[in-house]
Amino acid sequence: MDLALKSRQHLNARALLLGDRLDLKAFKIADCLATTPLTVEVDADGGVAVLFRYGVVVFFGLRALDEVRFLETLQPLITNSYPNPEIEELEIHCGKPNLGVQSGAVSLDEISLEKVQVIADALSKNLVLSLYEKKVAGEFDKIEPLAQELATRGKVSASSKTLLSKIGRMLLIEHRMVGRAEIGDKPEILWDFPHLGGLYASLEDEFELQERQVALDRKLNLISDTAQTLADIWDNKKLHRLEWYVIGLILFEIVINLLEMARLHLF
Repeated sequence: MDLALKSRQHLNARALLLGDRLDLKAFKIADCLATTPLTVEVDADGGVAVLFRYGVVVFFGLRALDEVRFLETLQPLITNSYPNPEIEELEIHCGKPNLGVQSGAVSLDEISLEKVQVIADALSKNLVLSLYEKKVAGEFDKIEPLAQELATRGKVSASSKTLLSKIGRMLLIEHRMVGRAEIGDKPEILWDFPHLGGLYASLEDEFELQERQVALDRKLNLISDTAQTLADIWDNKKLHRLEWYVIGLILFEIVINLLEMARLHLF
């Protein structure tokens, strides 16, 4: 399908991570340009929005006012809307002989629906990685003092509930990256348009998607393993305490029995 944007020589792509999820099933798609991912024309000038169920919308060639109006229509569809959305922008220059990414700008021979979808996919994954990199960095800052406490004092003060909560948050991040955003997967559009693989590879390299995902996976595993170890230590400490309680109760019962036997012997 032809785009009104096709006549433009320069346009701007602007991606926003709005929340945990976009309920695209509730979105009216009667006049959409494509469904995987969902792509719609937004204004009379041919501005386009590409929407992803993991909470990202990518605008192409829209004025600021039109973006605001469109975002207002999306609000009822957003789960856990973020007060400060992650944002990424990219310049697109058309009429170039070679496809690629250089100096933060994309060069295309011409704009097309398929190229818009490829660019939107890379931008959306970059935003998801940026958000979770910040979250994981925050968890690192919280768990380091616990590990330091264990190393210096031989014990940890945090409860097992707190530590298991950290593990749960890491598992949730992994689920969202793999199950929803599919960070490590190529966009489905490449199955039908394999010649655009070079464009996606250039965008993947520009945003370092693969390298960042590998680094993030390592950090997630490290935090989960550390929290699990600390939780196991806490549980073992509680188990040892319980064992001493049981031993104390047994000794108390023995003393009571001895006193009872002594009383019977005297009388």
